[in-house]
Amino acid sequence: MLSRSTLRAAKSTQSILPRISTRPQCLPTSYTTNGRRYVSMYGYTQAKALVYSKYGEPKDVLSLHKHSISAPHGTQVNLRLLTAPMNPADVNQIQGVYPSKPPFQSTLGTTVPSAVGGNEGAFEVLSTGAGVKNLTKGDWVIMKKTGQGTWRTHAQLDESQLIRIENKDNLTPLQIGTVSVNPVTAYRMIRDFCNWDWMRAGEEWLIQNGANSGVGRAAIQFGREWGIKTLNVVRQRGTPEETEALKAELKELGATAVVTEEEMLQGNFRDYVHEVTRQGREPIRLALNCVGGKNATALAKTLAPDSHMVTYGAMSKQPVALPSGLLIFKNLSFDGFWVSKWGDKNPELKENTIKDVLELTRSGKFHDIPVDNVEWSWDSEGPALAESVQGTLGGYRSGKGVFTFTGGD
Repeated sequence: MLSRSTLRAAKSTQSILPRISTRPQCLPTSYTTNGRRYVSMYGYTQAKALVYSKYGEPKDVLSLHKHSISAPHGTQVNLRLLTAPMNPADVNQIQGVYPSKPPFQSTLGTTVPSAVGGNEGAFEVLSTGAGVKNLTKGDWVIMKKTGQGTWRTHAQLDESQLIRIENKDNLTPLQIGTVSVNPVTAYRMIRDFCNWDWMRAGEEWLIQNGANSGVGRAAIQFGREWGIKTLNVVRQRGTPEETEALKAELKELGATAVVTEEEMLQGNFRDYVHEVTRQGREPIRLALNCVGGKNATALAKTLAPDSHMVTYGAMSKQPVALPSGLLIFKNLSFDGFWVSKWGDKNPELKENTIKDVLELTRSGKFHDIPVDNVEWSWDSEGPALAESVQGTLGGYRSGKGVFTFTGGD
């Protein structure tokens, strides 16, 4: 016969077993197999991020880190990547030569403190904490500030760190994911550094180098919409046919005139400018410089008195050299523009600018940039993704490198 203590223990065990076996949170909601990604047990989401723990070339320091993201609580929001571009500034940040650097942290569970690459991108809201007020599942968002890390399949951020796209109708993830850097840079430089005479629409000019870049293409389109003629400088391509094709492409986008850097640096360029500006009756009021060196000097020489040049890049890695006469006799003004710093100081104006650009996009007045799409699936390998980033600064590219996540929720 069993003792009373044994019977009590058996009865106690029977009363416990059903409670244990029926707890829903103990059942895995999904799993990972055959290289495919699923949401893990306990409501955690599996994620991957391109991280770096020291500065250097992307191919050498970027690695793919796998981690789990818990269900959001409070004002937290869980996100899935739609698309994230690879900008030259992102590479400079990884190299350690960019003025702003995200802090190295261990919040993602990396073995050493690390930062997530990327500053720009479009994400979809997957779930929200109980304290979230302005975001719901299915919304599209972008980062409010730089340095938040966008090269990741999933993220958990606070609602306050995000800008909701109020109307995503007739917009693509690419258009939203690339709106906050290049278009905003072009928009603000044209609007903020020149007192245009809007009564003379079509009779004033801006000149820019890097005209085939994202900023350059945006400036061409804004100029077309706002009645500002554009003189655009590009690098000569491998063949004359390729160069002429690029010129034709930019003119179709709205460029008034397109020349190569070689043509600009020739001695008769002054005569060309005199001719296209109707013997100077249509002044060149603004120059946008992202190259530096002799290229920037040649740009400045075309400006009318009391005009302005804005430098926002230094692709040639050469200083901007200016003849004293441009300062003394022409009274030219020279400034720099850094969209990251501007956006952090003017968050509301940044959001309004983004809304304006997206409205132009929705109405067909602002067109996509050419892109070199890099699909990021759950099976993508870290070295291959890092090589895509490495190529951002190299040679003549077919378009801006853009990560597009295809791995599902």
